Amino acid sequence: MPEGTSLSILRRLPPTEVTNRWTGARHGLPKAYGRTDLVVLGVGVMIGAGIFSVAGRQAATMAGPGVILSFMIAGITSLLVAFCFAELSSAMPTSGSAYTFTYVIFGEVWAWLVGWALVMELLLATAVVARAWSLYAAQMLADLGVRLPDLLAKITGQAEGFDLFALFILVVLTAVVALGARVGLRTLWIIVVAKLLAVGAVIVVGATHFDQRNLSTIPVPATPAGTADDTLHSPLLGVLFGQTGAFGWFGIFAASAVITFAYIGFDIVATAAEEAEDAPRSIPKGIIRSLVITTIIYIAVALVMVGMTPYDKMSSKAPLANAFRQAEEGFMAHIINIGAVLGLTTVVLVLLVGLTRVMFALARDGLFPRSLAKINRTYHSPTRVTLLIGGVAILLAEFVPVLTLEPLVVIGTLFVFIAVAGGVIRMRRTMPDLPRGFRVPLSPGVPIASILACLWLLVNLEVITWLYFAAWMAFGVLVYLLYGRRNSVLAGARPAAAPLGAESRGVEGRGRHRR
Repeated sequence: MPEGTSLSILRRLPPTEVTNRWTGARHGLPKAYGRTDLVVLGVGVMIGAGIFSVAGRQAATMAGPGVILSFMIAGITSLLVAFCFAELSSAMPTSGSAYTFTYVIFGEVWAWLVGWALVMELLLATAVVARAWSLYAAQMLADLGVRLPDLLAKITGQAEGFDLFALFILVVLTAVVALGARVGLRTLWIIVVAKLLAVGAVIVVGATHFDQRNLSTIPVPATPAGTADDTLHSPLLGVLFGQTGAFGWFGIFAASAVITFAYIGFDIVATAAEEAEDAPRSIPKGIIRSLVITTIIYIAVALVMVGMTPYDKMSSKAPLANAFRQAEEGFMAHIINIGAVLGLTTVVLVLLVGLTRVMFALARDGLFPRSLAKINRTYHSPTRVTLLIGGVAILLAEFVPVLTLEPLVVIGTLFVFIAVAGGVIRMRRTMPDLPRGFRVPLSPGVPIASILACLWLLVNLEVITWLYFAAWMAFGVLVYLLYGRRNSVLAGARPAAAPLGAESRGVEGRGRHRR
């Protein structure tokens, strides 16, 4: 019987079982990703439409030219956490990522909470980005002079309500992911190369209109309209310490919390560990390299943006495209629209891949129905869970105003980041001899700095975001108590292999020692 079976909060997954227990089974994932593929996976999910809009919006409303510092702060915070992800994924290369790391290091209850936060983060992000894809696709067609029939125009490019484009992109990419990792990887390579060419064009052309005087305009700290007496929509830090407002250092840090959304995705590389070749070494490199590339690109675009147009003349809607129009480079608006559509396509694709792998791991451990942890014999992919995720994402995108819930993705991500950074510190103490392909430098300094940086970004999120997150996590605790606690493979009620429909004697044998 596993350690702490009577108390689920104490029972932990043995590290030796993380990668060995499913080898050769029907619920084991085939190898699909090489080292370069992992970098493309990370770049594919991190560089989306945000690169063309978030810098301008935050410069115009919150940070001014200081938005460049905001990108640096968010990038450095993400890099510190990336080191922690790199170490844990090199020691435990499995599709569960942060969820499985927590299961081994802290125990089942904490693992469930991290997994539940990951589900919220990735599922909501998928719906948000699909809706944003629709907006950009409709704008691209309009700018190209393509006029849709009135009937279609009413159900495309909408911020709320039924949207045909959002439905289309989710159906197509769910099918791509369901067909297997290799099909999705080929698609990802093509689109990532195309969108990087678009981003490169933006940087090169924008640099020719750079005016250094636009960087020297220092905005005076101010209170944004409509937030002075609105506690729910004020940053938690402002409510706690009586300080709020835009611009100045407060605005720079507040913008950093929002900009963190743009960096979300490097952690998804860790969910591909089970399918990666030489995972203990390739996964850390994929995580760190993709994040460094993305950070450099983001800062370059932000520098070009604030250098082209004074912050007080920026449009909060399509700021980069409008900046190029003011510079009489109107053709670049088409490049930006195409780049945004391509960028968001890869983001949705990789988010679906990452969420599929996390839920696959949760189901394989019994915390979700184990029937979802089946690999399709034809496509060598967890088709059942992929179709379920695609269906739920469609419902969210079509019937929930997801664009207003974007900060929930950030708070869920930062919660997971803190768990991973804390996991490195604890694993160094409790499992010092566990083989690792990468070690966090200057530990425990870097993990502690990661935790503090994430906490700082968290308190800069709005109060209402905290309330929504607390409600989601409370619901998660209820789900665990009613289902997960009794059905976990570590509960000892029945062998782990049998409910999963293991066909081979080898799989059954591996399940017996957990009776």
